[in-house]
Amino acid sequence: MIGIICALKIEVEGIQKLMSSPGKVTYARMDFIKGIISGRDVVAVECGIGKVNAAICAQAMIDLFKPDVIINSGISGALNDKISIGDVVIARDVVQHDMDGTAMGDPPGEIWFNDEKKISIETDKKVSNCLFKACSTLKKTKTIFGRIATGDTFVEAKEKRLEIGEKFGADSCEMEGGAVGQVCYRNGVPFGILRCISDDINQNDFMDFNKFKNLASEKSIKAMTFFIREYHTNPQ
Repeated sequence: MIGIICALKIEVEGIQKLMSSPGKVTYARMDFIKGIISGRDVVAVECGIGKVNAAICAQAMIDLFKPDVIINSGISGALNDKISIGDVVIARDVVQHDMDGTAMGDPPGEIWFNDEKKISIETDKKVSNCLFKACSTLKKTKTIFGRIATGDTFVEAKEKRLEIGEKFGADSCEMEGGAVGQVCYRNGVPFGILRCISDDINQNDFMDFNKFKNLASEKSIKAMTFFIREYHTNPQ
């Protein structure tokens, strides 16, 4: 089964339209939509904004549906001038830029588990390569591999974005991917992150959001359709 955790409700609705025999499971007040696409079991859900919502959603999906892989899709902001509005970033790895134990001598972003410490969490290479291939089929869309930085804040100021990008070597910032990655890592579930850039390093507020969310969801749905078909038939 392929699990898809979406930032936008419109993405879930688009994926549901592609499903045969769709059904709904409601858990923790989230609607998990389950069905079949290209002969593969798929479950999709809107997680809500922020790391806690994303973590609750990812753990619930793993416990309820035992997915073989989880994809987190949505929008994000650029942290450098290499990427522009409408471009896509496929995460090589994720960090949490608001994890800060520097007062205790820890490096910025270091996560303390009960049995280890980590700053970055790598995505699954096979999953990420397939996502990149899927996004490379999109018209007029630049796709890059990069590091995605997650935090519980919408980073608007250019100076702060540049600081995060430089400190963590990150290309894009958002509010859920690092939490999804952390949950998947600890549960041993392969995962990938796809983010469509909604605002670049110079334009640090949303463009017309209703217009952009339609553009972003259209891209992610097309990419997910390709991914589901390709990853099913050629997981290598």
